[in-house]
Order: sequence, then structure tokens, then C-alpha cells
Amino acid sequence: MKKRGIEYSFLTLTTITGLILLPFAIVKRSFKDWLIVYLVSVIGNGVLDQYLVAKGYLKYPRKLFPNHKIHLPFDFIHYPLMLLYYNQWTLNSRLSGILFKLFPFVIPQTVIETIAAKRTKLITWKNGWTWYHTMTSLTMKLLVCRSVIALVRIINKGQISIK
Repeated sequence: MKKRGIEYSFLTLTTITGLILLPFAIVKRSFKDWLIVYLVSVIGNGVLDQYLVAKGYLKYPRKLFPNHKIHLPFDFIHYPLMLLYYNQWTLNSRLSGILFKLFPFVIPQTVIETIAAKRTKLITWKNGWTWYHTMTSLTMKLLVCRSVIALVRIINKGQISIK
């Protein structure tokens, strides 16, 4: 099978897997909280990705939806799914736990994106973008969204929205 076919098969398989897992991550005890996390993630990631692509830092030569400049499955499925699981895992963690639990999410994603940038045409880094920028942006996005859900819980007086 040609490399191009493998890349599209990989994108299709990971997108379908993400779509299957997504309802299980949202439909939990605190549905409203997880829906907020999902929506904040989709909006934030989509806007940031659009900006980075427009500025020429990132390019997606091969994607499932070629009419869009951004990588829709990553922005609307993969990253929000990762964020939901991170937020659920850190729901009752202290600051040290929140920071320590970043590593199992950020490091594999950074490694995968680095390999994809060097060996495939799924993503191209330009204008000085490196693995460090990917790792930093993922970390910051996870922490900002985690802060949003913490704020929602404070507003709800520390309670989970739906019991």
C-alpha cells in the first residue's frame, strides 16, 4: 500500500475511534461540565489552529477534509477527547497532581506529532515551529481548559453540575 493510502487509512481509523470514544467521555455523571470542556476545547483549538495555519507555522498537506485549512478531526475530536480524559482524571487533584498528570497526555502527543512532521505529509512545521512549540501549546491549552472547568466548579460551589 502506498504511503498516501496508509496516511488516509490512519486518519480515518483514528477519527472513527475518536468518534466512538467521544460519547463515553462526555456522557458521565457531570454531563454539563464535560460538555463545557468539550465546547471550550473545540472553540479554542479551532481558533488557535486557524491562526497558526494562517501565519504559516503549521500546514496539513494531507487531511480527511481537503477543503478546510485546519485539521478538523484533531481540532474537533482527537484533542477534545484527550482534554476530556485529562480533565476527568484530574477532577479531584491538587495542583501538583494536575501538573504531574500532564505528562501522559502531552509527551505521547508531542512524540506522535514530531514523527508525523518528519516522516509523513500529515503535518508540516514551518517558520521555526518545533516539537517544543507543540509541547508548550498542548500544555498551555490543557491547563487553560482545566482552569475553565475549575472556575465552573467554583461557581457551582465545588459541586459537580449534575449528580
